[in-house]
Formats: sequence, structure tokens, C-alpha cells
Amino acid sequence: MRLALFVAIWMVATSAAATDNVLLIQMQPDGHYKVWHTEGESHVSDDEVMALEVTARPEGGEEMQTGAGPARAYETSDGVTISLLAATNDKALLLDRDDCGHVRIWHAAGATNLSEDQITDIVMSALPEGGKRIIVGKYYVKAFITKLGVTASLWNAPVK
Repeated sequence: MRLALFVAIWMVATSAAATDNVLLIQMQPDGHYKVWHTEGESHVSDDEVMALEVTARPEGGEEMQTGAGPARAYETSDGVTISLLAATNDKALLLDRDDCGHVRIWHAAGATNLSEDQITDIVMSALPEGGKRIIVGKYYVKAFITKLGVTASLWNAPVK
């Protein structure tokens, strides 16, 4: 019985730690980084995202009501960014399409918070086919150079 309870607790802890395990890192004109997260507190449905994407303009498309409150889509050099007007932390979403046309949503705020030095280490390790696995804080990291920036996959490093 104790073993079953331990396994159940371990599985919940592992799945919670797996949240927000991929980051998109973009270099900004001022030399700092913008970090996008795979998970965030703002929830907008795929249908809402696609409806907003169609309205995107450089000056901002029409305001639409979503599950995360009012939102407006902007056409940028990186693609489409959705501004979530009522959000407190996760105020923007970046839309990315893979080679098959599937929409991937990146969140402006997430659970993984790294220092500027740690992010620099990740960016410096990135290669198009994936850089060497490195340890950053409590994470193993493998970084890839992509069209939007550096994508970093993070997973928990074993405690020594």
C-alpha cells in the first residue's frame, strides 16, 4: 500500500515538474532576452487563437472576447502576437506554426524563471541540430536554433 502511495505521489510530482519544460528565447534589440513559455496562466482556445490570427494587423486587429478576456492580435516580424488586455501576468501569446501548419502557442509568462546569465549559457550552447546537453541550475538543457530564436528543452537534473 505504501509503495502504491509513493508511486502515485511520485507521478504527480513528476508531471508537475514537467510543466513549462520548453522555452523559446529571443534576443531583443537592447541586448536582453525575451523568454516565451510553453505553459502559462492565460487560456485561449485554438478556435479563438485562429480567429484572432486572421484579424492581425501591424497596428492591431479588432478586439475580440476570449476565455482569457479581451484580446487583440498584432502582426510582427516574428509572426502574430496576441495581447491579452485583462491578464495580470501572462499578457501576451506568440503564435508559431510548425512545418505541418499546426499552431503552437508561446506564453509571455510561465513557471520557469532563469537568470540572464543562465539564459546566456543556454543561447551559447544552441546549434541548429541541437547543442550539447548542459546543466543550468537544477535543469538539464538541450538548445536548438530555430527561425524564431533558441528553443530550449529543460528537464530536471538528478540531485547530487
